[in-house]
Amino acid sequence: MMLAFLLLVTLALASAHHSGEHFEGEKVFRVNVEDENHITLLHKLASTTQLDFWYPDATHHISANMTIDFRVSEKESQSIQSALDQNKMHYEILIHDLQEEIEKQFDVKEDIPGRHSYAKYNNWDKIVAWTEKMVHKHPEMVSRIKIGTTVEDNPLYVLKIGKRDEGRKAIFMDCGIHAREWISPAFCQWFVYQAAKTYGKNKIMTKLLDRMNFYVLPVFNIDGYIWSWTRNRMWRKNRSKNQNSKCIGTDLNRNFNASWNSFLNTKNPCADIYRGPEPESEKETKAVTDFIRSHLKSIKAYITFHSYSQMLLFPYGYTSKLPPNHKDLAKVAKIGTDVLATRYETRYIYGPIASTIYPTSGSSLDWAYNLGIKHTFAFELRDKGKFGFLLPESLIKPTCKETLLAVKFIAKYILKHTS
Repeated sequence: MMLAFLLLVTLALASAHHSGEHFEGEKVFRVNVEDENHITLLHKLASTTQLDFWYPDATHHISANMTIDFRVSEKESQSIQSALDQNKMHYEILIHDLQEEIEKQFDVKEDIPGRHSYAKYNNWDKIVAWTEKMVHKHPEMVSRIKIGTTVEDNPLYVLKIGKRDEGRKAIFMDCGIHAREWISPAFCQWFVYQAAKTYGKNKIMTKLLDRMNFYVLPVFNIDGYIWSWTRNRMWRKNRSKNQNSKCIGTDLNRNFNASWNSFLNTKNPCADIYRGPEPESEKETKAVTDFIRSHLKSIKAYITFHSYSQMLLFPYGYTSKLPPNHKDLAKVAKIGTDVLATRYETRYIYGPIASTIYPTSGSSLDWAYNLGIKHTFAFELRDKGKFGFLLPESLIKPTCKETLLAVKFIAKYILKHTS
């Protein structure tokens, strides 16, 4: 009897897990941190409660006069609320029921069910089919390069956009290094589509593609992205197994060889910002670094896309020292954010990673810069926290359209000002 009961429980658990994690009643808090006491309290809460930090991405980045966002389970939200109230901390609840927001993301009706759409979030299968379609439709302009495979043996594809000539200047762009940041891969797809479609029609795009190439990696962290679709919408890391730990995954944006060892808190395999056992230990990171190194002569800029918080960032993340050409980077970022705002008045802030968002080690941006690519930028796309990682599909196109303006400006600048 007991055995049958256990079997039923196991089956029930398996089916519950298989249908993916549910987030009913989970909340996202936004808390204003004013002083050291607040910081201490939050560290204490984080040590006793499972807090998923959305912004910044870990407790040690919390500082005075900062606004922080974190997710908490329904069960623990009451006690968190009481602790904040007791300590007279200002907070608001950004999201009252996470599961509801997850479902509300899909607010654009499909034209043709199952077909790729630029107004919707597309799963990995649709994206792979789309890469083939782009090559097929624009053979003279788009080619697909397999640069490696992931831990789970998914192919890492870079789309090269531009004429065949290898010797020309190029820009490398990647999207989706963090699995849950879905608006990021949506932008890479939009960029490729617009580049191919408007060549010969749009003056700026035509000039860019006549004179330079773009290498676009539509999804960097494919295994994690698939997991965020099928199992856990809030997943961030890749899906590699960690030695001597039951916790899965490395944060690919802490796995690059740029001051990789400088922050102790990235050493824990169970942390969302785990850096991996060594720099470039992950197949995805290695594929990208090898590709960039082998095209270093032509790659003049590196742009990576994240979400959320509406920022345009440049090096460094691991030090508050400014890079030698920081005036140039700040100028490009300033005009880039101004150009972006012309479309829908979306306001971005800009600056070096460490002081604008928070210090990071092992990031792709710093690595590319140190390798010799002197124009490297990271976009933190919409929004500022109302939806966080769950930006509704109805905001995909506006986000992509405004971002494209900034990217075209950066590309034009690279064309003109780099040798």
